[in-house]
Amino acid sequence: MLVLLSPSKSMDFATATKGEYTTPDFIENSCELIKTLRGLSKEEISSLMSLSHKLTELNYLRYKEFATPFTKDNAKQAAYAFKGDVYDGLEFEKLDKPNVKFAQKRLRILSGLYGFLRPLDLIQPYRLEMGTKLQNNKGKNLYEFWGNKITEKINEFENELIVNLASNEYFKSVKPKLLKAKVISPAFKDYKNGQYKMIMVYAKKARGLMAHYIIENKITNADDLLKFNYEGYAYNKALSKDTEPVFTRKP
Repeated sequence: MLVLLSPSKSMDFATATKGEYTTPDFIENSCELIKTLRGLSKEEISSLMSLSHKLTELNYLRYKEFATPFTKDNAKQAAYAFKGDVYDGLEFEKLDKPNVKFAQKRLRILSGLYGFLRPLDLIQPYRLEMGTKLQNNKGKNLYEFWGNKITEKINEFENELIVNLASNEYFKSVKPKLLKAKVISPAFKDYKNGQYKMIMVYAKKARGLMAHYIIENKITNADDLLKFNYEGYAYNKALSKDTEPVFTRKP
């Protein structure tokens, strides 16, 4: 089983990097993108990413300061750096060493800049969402830039099952028809106004919760995945499809 997550816009680089770390597989590709981004003016960055003046200044500086090689002094492990709803659910910092080791093998984070990250891969702060229409040396957007790279990397793993907990924007960087493994995409719905609905802020956290559940319980098959029961969620067979199990909860 391989679990896919989206990254987050929010990041924490204030706390020190500690413990084991690895280097992203596609760091050379990241450097290509940084070179492209450095060629943009502040006005072009602001327009391309719909950023405020403050965020434009911040990310313009980030691109300028990006430097390799990554070390514990200038970078931080991805799963500790990302913050936000998904990572509130994941609570990676609460995992013990055996669970971190399991996650390093079974969890991957899709990224516009880094492509495909292990939890302990070092990253530097950035803003580059996968859906950004950044003209580059391989095409008109990041999907064309990454091409089959992410899909081929996934196929290197001997997995019979891929659990897609990433957003549509990020999973579009994967080409399901070329994958060797079956993909299931869990959905999370809360009861509101007489029906079950996907409420994005809750669904995002639930994706992180399920990733934590998989890691903590060493889940490796679909049957055990359906036993997910964190924070009141339960498998809803009536609403589910084979490749889209639905988990629901009521207040």
